[in-house]
Amino acid sequence: MKRLIQRAAAAAMLYSITFTGAAFAQQTYPSKPIRFVVPYPPGGGTDILSRLVTAKMTETIGWQFVVDNRSGAGGNIGIEAAVKAAPDGYTIVMGQTSNLAINPALHRKLPYDSLKDLAPVTLVSSIPIAVMVAAKAPYPSFGDLVKVANAKPDQLVFASPGNGSVAHLTGELLQRTAGIKYIHVPYKGAAQAFPDLLGGRANFFLASVETAMPQVKAGTIRVLAVTSARRSPSLPDVPTVAESGYKGFESSTWFGVLAPTGTPEPIITRLSAEIERVLQMPDVRDRMVDGGGGVKTGPKEFAALLKADHAKWARIVKESGAKVD
Repeated sequence: MKRLIQRAAAAAMLYSITFTGAAFAQQTYPSKPIRFVVPYPPGGGTDILSRLVTAKMTETIGWQFVVDNRSGAGGNIGIEAAVKAAPDGYTIVMGQTSNLAINPALHRKLPYDSLKDLAPVTLVSSIPIAVMVAAKAPYPSFGDLVKVANAKPDQLVFASPGNGSVAHLTGELLQRTAGIKYIHVPYKGAAQAFPDLLGGRANFFLASVETAMPQVKAGTIRVLAVTSARRSPSLPDVPTVAESGYKGFESSTWFGVLAPTGTPEPIITRLSAEIERVLQMPDVRDRMVDGGGGVKTGPKEFAALLKADHAKWARIVKESGAKVD
C-alpha cells in the first residue's frame, strides 16, 4: 500500500512538472527570432504570402522572424530543411499542396514523410485553379470546351505551369472525370505558357486564379470555370466545374504552416492561434486572393486536409501515370 501511495505521488509530481514546464514554455515563447522557411524563391506567391503573415505578426505582437528562402527540387529542399531542424518551435515552414500532397507520389524517394515528419500548425490559404482560354477562343463555356475535346480526342492541347504541378494533376483529374482526352504540354511557368495560349498553340491553360487575374483584367483571356467547391469571389460570374455538370469535382492549391514533428503542443497551439488571429484581420484578407479562400484554420483541420489530399493525389498520380522530368 505504501509503495502504491509513493508511485501515485511520484506520478502526480511528474505530471505537475510536465504541465508547469509546458505552460511556462507557452508563456515565454518566443524568446528569440523564429526561422520561417519558404521552399521557393523570393518574390513568388509563397514568399509574398509568408512575408505578409510574418510582417503582420511582427507589427501586432512583436514577434521577430527570419524568412529563409530554400528553393529547389519543387519545394522539396525547403521542406527537408524544416524537417531536419530542432523541434523547438523556432523553425516553421510554409508548405503547400505540391510539396506535401503531390510530390510524395511523384518522387520515388523523398528526404521526408509529409505525414510523419511535420506537425500541422494551421492552414493559411486555398486558391482554386482556373480553366482559361484566349479571349478569342471558340469556346463560349466550359461545356463547349468539353464538347470539342469529345469530338476531337487527343487533339486539343492543354498547357500547365509544369509537370507535377497542382494545375497539371488537376488537368489529369478533369480528363478522367469528364471522360475526355487531350495532349498535355508542360511549361516552365505561366510566363512561358501565356504566349502560346494567346497565339493558339495551346487550346486551354490551367493555373491558379491568382495567376489568371492580371490577364483577365487585361482582357486577353477568359476563365471558363474554377475548380473550387464554391465560386471564386474574384470571379463571381464564373461557374465551378461542379456547377458545369461534374458534381463533386474540387481541386485547389493550398498553403499552410507546419513545424517539425516533436514540437511541443503548447507552442503549436500558440503559433496556430496567433497566425489565425492575423489571418482574420481585414487588411490581411484584402491582400490575399479571395480573402484566403475561407479556409478552416487550426492544427486538426489542416492535418485532416493534408491526410485526405495525400491519398487523393497519390491515386490521381497513379491513374494518370504522371512523372517528373
